[in-house]
Amino acid sequence: MASNGLRSPAAMEKWLAVVGIGEDGVAGLGQEARGLIAGAAHVFGGARHLALAQSLIRGAVHPWPAPFDTAARAVLELRGQAVCVLASGDPFLYGVGATLSRHVPPGEMRVVPAPSAFSLAAARLGWALQDVGTVSLHGRPITLILPLLHPGRRVLALTSDGQAPAAIAALLTEAGFGASDFHVLEALGGAEEAVRASRADAVGDAVFHPLNVVAVMVIAGEAARILPRAPGLDDGLFAHDGQITRREVRALTLSALQPRRGELLWDIGAGAGSVAIEWMLADPSLRAVAIEENETRAARIRENAARLGVPGLRIVTGAAPAALDGLPQPDAVFIGGGGTDAGVVPGAIEALPHGGRMVANAVTLAMETLLLDLHRRHGGELTRIALARAAPLGGMTGWRPAMPVTQWRWVKP
Repeated sequence: MASNGLRSPAAMEKWLAVVGIGEDGVAGLGQEARGLIAGAAHVFGGARHLALAQSLIRGAVHPWPAPFDTAARAVLELRGQAVCVLASGDPFLYGVGATLSRHVPPGEMRVVPAPSAFSLAAARLGWALQDVGTVSLHGRPITLILPLLHPGRRVLALTSDGQAPAAIAALLTEAGFGASDFHVLEALGGAEEAVRASRADAVGDAVFHPLNVVAVMVIAGEAARILPRAPGLDDGLFAHDGQITRREVRALTLSALQPRRGELLWDIGAGAGSVAIEWMLADPSLRAVAIEENETRAARIRENAARLGVPGLRIVTGAAPAALDGLPQPDAVFIGGGGTDAGVVPGAIEALPHGGRMVANAVTLAMETLLLDLHRRHGGELTRIALARAAPLGGMTGWRPAMPVTQWRWVKP
């Protein structure tokens, strides 16, 4: 027993085994994995996994329940007994291992991974996996691949079924990446393994083995929709009706908001959703809620989020402050419109935790007056953003000023 009263992981009873199994089944398992399966009183897994390990299983068989949300509960009900969970490849790469680890301490688990689908795909193609962009599109919107599409980049994507590669290829073609080298690696590690290659725009409506990984060597056309890594996307990438935080101001706004991994943003008066979308593009762990009163604009935000690779953006159609009721606590709040409505700013301030950030932009005198008052009462930082763009002036070129923006940034003490 350690001096702090905690048992070391080695001293804890490891009642749960999590074993990764590939398409080669029992033949690809080592001695430890075989022993854990054979010695388990209960074995959980998908129908395919259970069939692959059938010759080793001695205990009770438990196919995963539907819906899968109840799976962890079914395993936990057998705590203390010898339980084995079968998983595809590496259980901690978009797998059931990550789900179970939220309920079972690592000291109670013995995990024996097999090569992941990404590892097998990289090995077949000769790609250095650390240099490859990876994404799971299994049961998730395929538009999540869009932020990864940069010229010359290699991308591996897990898919859901045999129709998914054609849908992904069509998406790439629509976004201007139709010339990309497009590989579909089917049933990796199994007897039906195959690798098929073509241009993305030549895949058509082909159907593949339901177990597949898509690999893309990205080639961008002249009009490709490439999403830069820095904040301040071109305004033309967003559908909007003029109600949008413009590129330069948006870049300064994201800098002021200072997104940090895993955080949640409220974008109040979202307009085209540009700030919320760029917040989420900064890191896959970031989340955002776009609050927009106008239904047409709310629908447009949804379209923009899908086209720019952040389909998980939550959209609330309604007027603040009433629309803020029941939302999860934000780590940061941006107010880009409607901030003069009574209760919006006080409601947002109350919702923020200690250390939470608020950024509000004003282009009208009424909103600017509110920000000046907030600065007087709460402190923070006031910034005046004045931009001018070169434009034709008679037969020459002159500066045409944009409307100045007053920005208030505040951190809740």
